[in-house]
Amino acid sequence: MKSGNDGPQRSDAQRNRERILEVALAELSRDADAPLSSIAKKARVGQGTFYRNFPNREALVLEIYRQEVQLLTDAATELLQTRVPDRALREWMERLARFAVTKVGLSDAMRRIIGTTDAPAQPGYARVVETIEALLAANHEAGTIRPEVTADDFILAIAGLWQIDTRGDWQAKTTRLLDLVMDGLRAGAPRQR
Repeated sequence: MKSGNDGPQRSDAQRNRERILEVALAELSRDADAPLSSIAKKARVGQGTFYRNFPNREALVLEIYRQEVQLLTDAATELLQTRVPDRALREWMERLARFAVTKVGLSDAMRRIIGTTDAPAQPGYARVVETIEALLAANHEAGTIRPEVTADDFILAIAGLWQIDTRGDWQAKTTRLLDLVMDGLRAGAPRQR
């Protein structure tokens, strides 16, 4: 038998979880070693609530990463529905850059958890590759990028994003890099001939 207040408890529990994730993303992005107790305190939840949701640092970091990847991949679907393919690709590249550049601390936390910097081992990597493949396929069909470009080519071309120093004017450097990549993808496209 359910108690009469199951609904509000579930909604409160969901809000607590969302607050923990929001605070943890900010804190771990700044400092991969941010204490879990500090995250719980800033999220205004007790230790019991925190550990009921995330029994350890690994569970917390993996959920943040999963959520961020979900937002990134969902954005591609929305962009492909509302933009022409090459514009969708370019705008998604900007989102990918923000994801890469602003998640430096979170990347450190992820590397510590998975024990490697090898991208294919990262959870969510396959979903990001599928998203890239969908964006490239839409552009191939529209004739807006070179026909032979693969997801592997694209990943290698944008790898410089992970080298940009976030302490400087990373936005200008990112824009320039992505413009260069986009120019290269468009060169030799069927619609360019």
